[in-house]
Amino acid sequence: MKKLSDNIYNSFAARDEPKFKLWRSAGLLLTYKCNCACRFCYYNCSPERGGLMPVDTVIGAWQSLKKIAGDNARIHITGGEPFLCWDHLLEILTEAEKQNLTPLDMIETNGFWAKSESIITRRLKALDRLGMRRLKVSTDPFHLEFVDIEPVRRLAEIGTALLGPSRLLVRWRKYLQQPSDTKNLSPRQKDKLYLDAIDDYPCRFTGRAAAELAGLCADKPIQTLAELNCKADFLAAKGIHIDPFGNVFSGTCSGIIFGNINNSPLEEIWCRFHPDNNQLIAGLFHSGPTALLQKAVALGYTPLALYADKCHLCTSARSFLFDNGAHSLTLGPQDCYGRPAPP
Repeated sequence: MKKLSDNIYNSFAARDEPKFKLWRSAGLLLTYKCNCACRFCYYNCSPERGGLMPVDTVIGAWQSLKKIAGDNARIHITGGEPFLCWDHLLEILTEAEKQNLTPLDMIETNGFWAKSESIITRRLKALDRLGMRRLKVSTDPFHLEFVDIEPVRRLAEIGTALLGPSRLLVRWRKYLQQPSDTKNLSPRQKDKLYLDAIDDYPCRFTGRAAAELAGLCADKPIQTLAELNCKADFLAAKGIHIDPFGNVFSGTCSGIIFGNINNSPLEEIWCRFHPDNNQLIAGLFHSGPTALLQKAVALGYTPLALYADKCHLCTSARSFLFDNGAHSLTLGPQDCYGRPAPP
């Protein structure tokens, strides 16, 4: 297990200054591919996206997180939709069991695959046998635009009976009990439903959420966001996400690459992190998204009149930078920015 002083930023920080926290949680995005294209998705996942995290990459990340956080390490598997690659998921968990790794904390799914009791029972028993602690089922107006409620209800009912109520999580149960008929609403009705959902359960405006959802509740001029830096967000983040290609993102800051585990082990990426070693990250750390805004405007970006929050501003500005080839080693990949894969 690492000590805070093993990180280069912390080693130079004064005793009373905030430190860069140990990463204790890692969400592994097996794929950007998903049967949904939800408007609140942080990662622009959709049926058109791709990628598949190799078994060796998953195991390496799992082992590295334990080197950082010891027994406090928590791995969860997400996407995209992990159950689109069911056989691959089983192969990963079988290998993790062979390697005697810490138990898998959670798998996230939208439940589209729960077509029958036999399928659910067979799959949940397999996951239980391989050490999965919890299953989280996404149920909300955004997913219900793409996924019928009946398979989700079936999964919640059978999963609760098989795993117990503490191991079958529903996000959000309100919509399991009172589902919205999102598929059959007009665009204006959908917007109203989505705004109500955001009021009940705030989301972060990155990825597709910034491009397609944030405009519904944008009410802040740039001036009100100018003094908001990202120092606390980066230092306090105890979790990361790792995408199918090995890119490491801090928390839910999708599309800002801290490093790549195919090039350096995760524990080395944590130890070597210092914001001033990367121009783009240094700008966000010290000055916030307005630092990116200045770069984007210089390349021709036209600022919006209003933004929902600083994450909306950040994502809008860096999406423009990405499209113009700026900071190509830090901004990416194509899938995460919702752009077509290169031919």
